[in-house]
Amino acid sequence: MAKQETLQAEKREVKGTSASKRLRREGTVPAVIYGSSQREYMIQLNSKEFGDLVRRQSSQNFIVTLEIEGAQEKSKMAIVQDVQKDPLTGNLIHVDFRAVSENETIHGVVPIELIGEPAGVKGGGLMEQLVRDIEVHCRPTDLPDFITNDVSDLDIGDSLKVSELNLPDGVTTKMDGEVLVALVAQTRAAVSEGGQGEGGEGEATEGEAAAEGGVGEEAASE
Repeated sequence: MAKQETLQAEKREVKGTSASKRLRREGTVPAVIYGSSQREYMIQLNSKEFGDLVRRQSSQNFIVTLEIEGAQEKSKMAIVQDVQKDPLTGNLIHVDFRAVSENETIHGVVPIELIGEPAGVKGGGLMEQLVRDIEVHCRPTDLPDFITNDVSDLDIGDSLKVSELNLPDGVTTKMDGEVLVALVAQTRAAVSEGGQGEGGEGEATEGEAAAEGGVGEEAASE
């Protein structure tokens, strides 16, 4: 289960592009909080505090308790739904929060962490991770930081499917269970070396023998 963080915020009265730019220049990021059982309203956060919080998270969606100064409901549990950043500078532009309750089912995207060295990699194979994060459904307090799976037993030709992921209790996914998360394949170099070993060095193929035979016949006729 992910650690639930507390974040200080203020209810925001100003809106519009110019007002938002001024807030960002002052080190404040504009945000909005919405939810199915409440009206959407604007808030603002300290950019540095929120940026530090984001960097501590392994998932792009995580749960926070917002302590909102000036709001009627001072404390609000919410999930970080979207974080907008400037593509050039990386500076925060806007944050979307969705208010949640302890008993409702939410969805969030969490990373998949594969641990251990596969047996097939030790034998010269190569592991490729095809799916790096997954959307899960659970209660807010059950939202994990990441999904962890040990892949030490995977040999060359083996794979890990979505249905084989170690989802914590209370956590589910709607992704097709047959989707491959990771697989261990034989490297091209190993295949090439194997082919040379079987054919043997210095042995001519049927095509090469035929070509050599043809050259010999022409030489003999001359």
